[in-house]
Amino acid sequence: MAEPTSSGVAGAAAFKAAGGLAGALAGGAALAAVVVMLMTPPRSKREWAVGLISTVVSSIGGGAVMVQYFQLQEWVHTVVGLVALGGLIFGCGLPGWAIVRWVFNFIEKNRDAGIDEIAHDVKEIL
Repeated sequence: MAEPTSSGVAGAAAFKAAGGLAGALAGGAALAAVVVMLMTPPRSKREWAVGLISTVVSSIGGGAVMVQYFQLQEWVHTVVGLVALGGLIFGCGLPGWAIVRWVFNFIEKNRDAGIDEIAHDVKEIL
């Protein structure tokens, strides 16, 4: 049986060699999409696809913004840091589907309205 320290180092090296950052990105984005889809089930296949895409994009885009804003680039060098980045990316993806759904519901509700009516409604909301 190998020493726990050396096997842990080997596991970390294998994780990083397999694309640790990509794994953290994909894992966080995928988990966010699954959670969002379970909490607010899509009403159609089209809505499912839009939900998946918007959640993944908001996970990766929002996560990248947060990493840059809080200067968390150094976290990439450790396995624990990669896991933490995956959690950050996960958290950034959660509001993505809700925001897209709200926007599309607003558009659907105002499908036959003119641009002046929509501008007036948006002005009232803001």
